[in-house]
Amino acid sequence: MRKQHVGDVVVVTKHVDRMVPVGIITDRDIVVELIAEEVDLESVSAGDVMSTELITAKQTEGIWDTLQLMRSQGIRRLPVVNEEDFLEGILTIDDLIELLADELAILAKISGHGQKFEEENLE
Repeated sequence: MRKQHVGDVVVVTKHVDRMVPVGIITDRDIVVELIAEEVDLESVSAGDVMSTELITAKQTEGIWDTLQLMRSQGIRRLPVVNEEDFLEGILTIDDLIELLADELAILAKISGHGQKFEEENLE
């Protein structure tokens, strides 16, 4: 996780040639459940630490619905699956902030262009 600079790892099982998510391990899980409890890291496996009540989003779901799911469940990282429940990726709160920031920047430009248009046409 440190090498890849990520805050989570989705644990998968292989089904034919596709990956099916079965759990997730977050940096918080490691700190709270292992390091704070001074657990010998060599004595535990990913399966011991991962959250198995995995909440996922379908890749066809809209951003608004996905955002509401994350908010209602208090999740910052959400595995995304296709219609066959195979892992397609992960959506993080950072991804959503970046997306929304880009959208807000576009809205700000529209507002600025509207004001400029009005000023030019009033002269």
